[in-house]
Amino acid sequence: MSEQSFHLVCLHCQATNRVPAARLSAAPKCGKCSQSLLTASPHELNAQTANKVIQKNDVLTIVDFWASWCQPCIMMAPEFKTAAGQLPQVVFAKVQTDKYEQAAAPYNIRSLPTMVAFRNGKEVARQSGALPSNQIIQWVQSLQV
Repeated sequence: MSEQSFHLVCLHCQATNRVPAARLSAAPKCGKCSQSLLTASPHELNAQTANKVIQKNDVLTIVDFWASWCQPCIMMAPEFKTAAGQLPQVVFAKVQTDKYEQAAAPYNIRSLPTMVAFRNGKEVARQSGALPSNQIIQWVQSLQV
């Protein structure tokens, strides 16, 4: 009988790592580059990395789709970062839709900012509009099983 494990994409080198469930809370490191897999900080995704991180991560992954011209997006950025720091076992990432349109297109983003929660490559929830960190945290915690 084998222990449950999760796939985590390294946000630094994009290597896919298999991490035993019991090690998720022990600050796991990438087997390829030795960087932390769970950074407790949002990581910028680009056209090449967005699909891999979203599709290959088994753990809850929250992606903030935003644009540089969007004032509510800019206002929410520090709130999103604060929430990421409070939920270290969740992957937080950002996709700049005006820079990487092709990375956002498959997810039918119609308003900004929009946070989309993914698990095992599938969308599990979506939240549009700027939120303060405490509401982001509550929303994410409501999705954890």
